[in-house]
Amino acid sequence: MSDVRHLPPELSSFVGRAGELAAAAADVRAGRLLTLAGPGGCGKTRLAVRVCRALAGDWPEVVWAGLEDVPDGTGDGVVARVADRLDLALPDGPDRAGALAHALRGRRLVLALDNCEHVAAEVAALAGAVLARCPDVALLATGRASLGVAGEQVHRVPPLDLADALELFLDRAGATGDPAAVAGARRVCDRLDRLPLALELAAGWAGTLTPAQIADSLSDPYALLDGGARTAAFRQRTLEASMRWSHSLLDDDERVLFRRLAVFEPGFAADAVVAVAGLPAPVALKALRGLIDTSLVVADATGPVARYRLLGVVRAYARARLDEAGEAAAVGDRHLSWCLERVDALAPLLETDRDAWRAAAGAEYPNLRAAAEWGLGGDDGTAGERLTAGERLTAGRRLAAGLAWLWHLESRGAEGLTLLRRAAERGAGERTPLQARVLTALAVVADTAVPGGDGYRAAHEALELPADPATAALARSLVAIGWVGGDLGRARAEAVRARDDAVAAGAGFVADASQALIGLVHLLRDQHRDAVAELEPAVAGLLARGDRATASSALSWLASATAQLGDVTRAAELAERAVEIAQPLHDVHRIAIAATRLAELRTLQGRPDDAAAVLAPVDEIAAGAEPPPYLPGWERAHALVAWRQGRPADAVEWSRRELRWLPDPREELLLPESRLVLAAALRAAGSASAAAEASALLAGLAADDAVRDRPRIRADLLAEQALLAGGEAGVRAGGEAGVRAGGEAGVRAGGEAGVRAGGEAGVRAGGEAGVRAGGEAGVRAGGEAGVRAGGEAGVRAGGEAGVRAGGDAALRLQHEALRLRAEHDLVLGCIDSLGALAALLAARGAAEAAGVLAGAAERAREAAGLPGGPVLPDATAAAAVDPSSVERGRALPLADAVAYAMRARGPRRRPDHGWASLTPAERSVVDLAVQGLSNPEIGARLFMSRGTVKTHLAHVYAKLQVANRTELAALPRDQSR
Repeated sequence: MSDVRHLPPELSSFVGRAGELAAAAADVRAGRLLTLAGPGGCGKTRLAVRVCRALAGDWPEVVWAGLEDVPDGTGDGVVARVADRLDLALPDGPDRAGALAHALRGRRLVLALDNCEHVAAEVAALAGAVLARCPDVALLATGRASLGVAGEQVHRVPPLDLADALELFLDRAGATGDPAAVAGARRVCDRLDRLPLALELAAGWAGTLTPAQIADSLSDPYALLDGGARTAAFRQRTLEASMRWSHSLLDDDERVLFRRLAVFEPGFAADAVVAVAGLPAPVALKALRGLIDTSLVVADATGPVARYRLLGVVRAYARARLDEAGEAAAVGDRHLSWCLERVDALAPLLETDRDAWRAAAGAEYPNLRAAAEWGLGGDDGTAGERLTAGERLTAGRRLAAGLAWLWHLESRGAEGLTLLRRAAERGAGERTPLQARVLTALAVVADTAVPGGDGYRAAHEALELPADPATAALARSLVAIGWVGGDLGRARAEAVRARDDAVAAGAGFVADASQALIGLVHLLRDQHRDAVAELEPAVAGLLARGDRATASSALSWLASATAQLGDVTRAAELAERAVEIAQPLHDVHRIAIAATRLAELRTLQGRPDDAAAVLAPVDEIAAGAEPPPYLPGWERAHALVAWRQGRPADAVEWSRRELRWLPDPREELLLPESRLVLAAALRAAGSASAAAEASALLAGLAADDAVRDRPRIRADLLAEQALLAGGEAGVRAGGEAGVRAGGEAGVRAGGEAGVRAGGEAGVRAGGEAGVRAGGEAGVRAGGEAGVRAGGEAGVRAGGEAGVRAGGDAALRLQHEALRLRAEHDLVLGCIDSLGALAALLAARGAAEAAGVLAGAAERAREAAGLPGGPVLPDATAAAAVDPSSVERGRALPLADAVAYAMRARGPRRRPDHGWASLTPAERSVVDLAVQGLSNPEIGARLFMSRGTVKTHLAHVYAKLQVANRTELAALPRDQSR
């Protein structure tokens, strides 16, 4: 069955046009673009609706986009309307028509564009892009003229034939078919050139006049034009004459209401009519009923609330009458006042149900936008009936500020910025709460429309002005977001204050969003338990308020923190929820943030193909945009997928794509997370030159202040350097030569190549980079990029990662990585370290320790929801390990396994004798031996076999030059420990 969407309801029967309907449907099937052209009132829209219904059986999708209320001169208003009707998210950019056409490739649909005349250039550009790129998309347009696009077919919509015209008039008039009525109806049809709208207007008077009387009134239609242009098309003059005639028959109240309704954009409800009409409510509603009966107003009662509209040609006529009456300013002011009252009345929903607020405000958006434009243009000194010019300007500024969240949440940011900048300029120099509100609103919209300095500067300016507590808290939250990219400590301090101020002010949304931002700061600092503690209640509060924007981002951050704490399954569920919540917003950046987070987690779960599927919709958006949009983390996620699919060259290419966003495209200026992924991909490429490039990249990262306060990045850096050190030195796990990332690595963990520094480590690295902080401000891509906290670089391991005694260097680096990961509760990193150490120890012949760590890593991977399988898949390495030691390792909780690994630290450069010559394992055995424990007891305590304990003691006796336990216990203890 076809998916037919957004067709306007047919509120009356469709009469005639059988031939035109069949011909138009056939031409759409055969061609690509059909325009139904003709003057206003000739029935283009009704015919187009019927054509769409006729085509529904032949096409999977038929989608209608009415353009009557799209303002001209906006640049991409047509594209935005069509994208909304198609449920498409589009990136910003100069060629949004091309991006939309790209998104439609591969879809079979009929797209109907109604009322194109005032935006014909935009429609033509869109049609050209679709025709060029979408062979299975057909376009049906209506307008007063052709679009002038190559390949366009044009059907001039003719008047009704006489039989159909008679049927239409008699049906609408409710007249009988007696000869007198038919004769009068025929005269009406002749007088009105058989134009459907004119006939419907005339039929509206059938309750007052007979068909013959109506015909008599129309005997000289040109006299009704009052000297109008005789050069106009005959049918257009006939329509205007018909409207003038209908208007002349209205009573006084109906004429007053008719002209005053011209202030409304298409679509308004009865309460708005009463508020704007300037008539007593009973009088206004009675007059509205009369206008509906005479077909001057179209009523649509199919929704929960009846809504009304004037057809375009009727509204133009009404607007001319409004101007003639000199009432435009007074009615415009009443319309502005009603719109402001409407927005103020809806404001509480921002705290309780943002979805409901967005739906309610969105339904009135054309009127709200028009009213704001009227108010902000009110500087000509013209006073209305209710407002002075100054009061009008104040109302316009208040209304613009009240619409900020609609512009923030939907793809209307450019319109919002234009109006809010005007509102801010009109209040420049004011130190008033209203100016603070306007500047804060500007920062809110800029955060998603044009992230960066302008918006954050506006928030800073707002904080310098007197403001109500809720506005001040929101402004401070936006300021905090601006600091995320430069000073995490300052960001947290501002976010904490914003949250506390919001709580005191009763601004629940700002409190929740600020708490989510605090959680983000903890996440960026690798304080994951603190991050979860902040993010979980923040997400719950945001979802309870019907928020999608901030909630989707916060869920993505929560997913990252949850994964780091060792629950990848739960993390993936959270990321799936983030994608689901973000989708209805059609916000490209929010969708990309959630999708890349989920893709990273799918890769971490060993499901790179599923990760690629998650990214596919984002890929379509990016591929259709020119220039390509900045999508936070998108390139890095693709690099990880390619890496895990065994395509290191593609992984390198994807990693380097991120360079195009840098003003100085040097690899050392990439985000730390991205540099780790690139280094892993280079290592996986397997060549000496690529390994050298990776080593240099990591050395530069080690010296970068950006990683000083990032323990996870530092640990992942050490682990990746260990892989390079081991590979360069020819570490062979189970006899394999060198490190062959992507399946041949001598150092392997969990069946994948080694410690996935830049694999699982890299998946996590940078997951949070570029995520926008919440609904109100969205920390943009690369939020943590370029964090320059100053001071000494926290990591200097790069110098150790060179070509040294490879096994020793790799062990030393992996142990240091494990220490950092353990200290900072980086569960996934600890699991990686255990697997890497097991492989290294197996390669060095330390079978006992290798088996224990391999078993512990296998158990921990299963518990975390990571891919299963042996940590030592190589047959030679696995054969060297006692299965019983693996089983002992599987019995170890992760914390105990980490402690064991630290005790089992591999060979170092030690003296041949004396206390300093003992290994950590030997020291642990000595400590227990001098306490009187037997060999079996020591083995049980340290997870060693009794034979291993005996071997350790033999080594100890030789190094300390003692013969037995008694002499060992009598020795002075080592004071250096």
